[in-house]
Amino acid sequence: MLAALAAAATAIALSSVVASPASAVATRHAIPDSSPHWLSHAKAVSTPSSASKVTFGILLNMRNTAQANAQVAAVSNPSSASYGKYLTNAQFKATYAPTAASVKSVQSWLTSQGFSLGTTLSSGMYVTATGTTAQVEKTFGTSLKNYSYQGKTVQTNTTTLSLPDGTPATVVSSVNGVIGLDQAVTYKKPAETLPGPPAGARYGVQPCSAYYGQQVASNKPDAYGKKAPYAVCGYGSAQLQGAYGESSLIKAGYTGKGVTVAITDAYAAPTIAQDAALYAKRQGQPGYSKGQFTQITPGPDQYDLTADSECGASGWYGEETLDVEAVHAMAPGAKIVYVGAQDCSTGLDEAWAASIDNHVADIITNSWSEGIDDIADLGQSYVDFYEQYSTEAALTGISVTFSSGDDGDGTAGGTNLSAKTVGFPSDLPYVTGVGGTSVLINSKSQWQGEYGWQSSYSAPLSSSGWGTLPGTYSSGGGGGTSTLFTQPFYQKGVVPTSVSEAFGTTPMRAVPDISMVGDPNTGMLVGETQAFADGTYYDEYRIGGTSLSSPLLAGVLAVASQYSHRTLGFVNPLYYKMLGTSAIHDIVAPKSPIAQVRTDFVNGVDNSAGKTYKVQTIDVQSTTLHDTKGYDDETGVGTPNGPNFFAAVKSLTKKR
Repeated sequence: MLAALAAAATAIALSSVVASPASAVATRHAIPDSSPHWLSHAKAVSTPSSASKVTFGILLNMRNTAQANAQVAAVSNPSSASYGKYLTNAQFKATYAPTAASVKSVQSWLTSQGFSLGTTLSSGMYVTATGTTAQVEKTFGTSLKNYSYQGKTVQTNTTTLSLPDGTPATVVSSVNGVIGLDQAVTYKKPAETLPGPPAGARYGVQPCSAYYGQQVASNKPDAYGKKAPYAVCGYGSAQLQGAYGESSLIKAGYTGKGVTVAITDAYAAPTIAQDAALYAKRQGQPGYSKGQFTQITPGPDQYDLTADSECGASGWYGEETLDVEAVHAMAPGAKIVYVGAQDCSTGLDEAWAASIDNHVADIITNSWSEGIDDIADLGQSYVDFYEQYSTEAALTGISVTFSSGDDGDGTAGGTNLSAKTVGFPSDLPYVTGVGGTSVLINSKSQWQGEYGWQSSYSAPLSSSGWGTLPGTYSSGGGGGTSTLFTQPFYQKGVVPTSVSEAFGTTPMRAVPDISMVGDPNTGMLVGETQAFADGTYYDEYRIGGTSLSSPLLAGVLAVASQYSHRTLGFVNPLYYKMLGTSAIHDIVAPKSPIAQVRTDFVNGVDNSAGKTYKVQTIDVQSTTLHDTKGYDDETGVGTPNGPNFFAAVKSLTKKR
């Protein structure tokens, strides 16, 4: 599932303050760089009513950030005496979160400005409030307008934000920034019910292969001088377990039992429980025991569907389905908690952060991405929000995985070099950015080969054949170099300077860290209730994207955690220690082009309009991402190498 993250928006962090007198600021205090940088590329279309409601959040600063970073390195480095000595959330709050007095000061100030308080997350780092447009404009010294920008209508502040005269110094020193003013679309109102099942679509159309190479397209033209196999119909649970070395462990009882995996997405599929149960049954996998799958969601009248054109609520149903079924496929004994946000915007940000604050799981998988890491679009406070909460996750022993995206490095296969980017939040230093591969699984459910997922497609088959191969770049796992974060400790001396210094002489964070299958043409079969022309019913289809890679890895980590008899926490240092060992498949480019034939219905649903055929070239080498020996920015360190991976995790994390 190629999923879209919430539209990001935020204001930039406050600068340091000299208070005069000690209790108050004498003049308005500007929030630096809080005027959206994209306004010159947008068109103002309307002005919101002064009485319309606006909900926003205040991000409060963490304390002792240098100490926090040092402690993350200590508790996540298996060579450290402090390895695995994670904090409780209460301990994190006592040492690193804003003080209770600071939180109360900000809350009191908000109410004094006429705002109604909303949620205060348990760490105290984020406080939400609601007021009118007029109140927001007066308090923050700006005006709000609606703009047309990149095909969407977005509401934002038009000038730099500031805090008014007389704002208490404790508030000024506590506030990092304002999140949500640079992102609201329209006035949000509760919905009565969620939309129905998503419109039906079918992928993995016959002819297709039950395993890689099973059916050869013998009646189709050659590709690269030989007949190509049909793409797989969609790998099942047992095939993926076998390919990544779990089969024997699962038979021995290592199923992820005792480990909880959380999934964060927007909205909630109304048929997920029955779909997931039926899918497991049809895959011959264990069903869900009582309480094994739970959901944390708003009440049915609390979802925000007013921005459905941007969010696409029903599209998120498929994302939840994919995530739940992928985690269960790899960790059939793990508990799964689905956290569904009220929308795909700031509601998703808040739901993700609350999952960490409340420690709802040992592992949190997130199959969504901004698709960019440009500070001008994201805003520093929005980046700080994710950095603070991911730091809390690392310190409290939570493994956080993010899909790296499905557009390679954003250059459309190397044709638009100025667009080179990675997908935030996957480049956060304390999360695992999960890349994608094309995996070849044989008739015995064994790993046969694996390559970086960067795909090109030929033109549809015609009387003149496939046309010139490889054709046009389509999609691929996200990768590249961050412009936001300097190189983290675990990448030093491992990531080539050609990658880390892609934008200058300062080494920067590179993604992905590790990969799993993501290519939709070698993807996973999932089952979901969909609305077709002939009725609404359960059906199965092949799907992929790094939205698949992230939950698959989360399931692998659940099994590894049970097998190692310990919480794994922030895992990245382990991956980089495994690089170059038998624990990791070091993914390298194919020596010659690898092609397969993809079959699709012309109308995407049935054969009434016929079928169409295209050649996919796997790991096409015309892009600006390449998988090479050692670390590369297409697949990271590589992929888990079967039982060797689990043995290495157990050995590296052994209590000493």
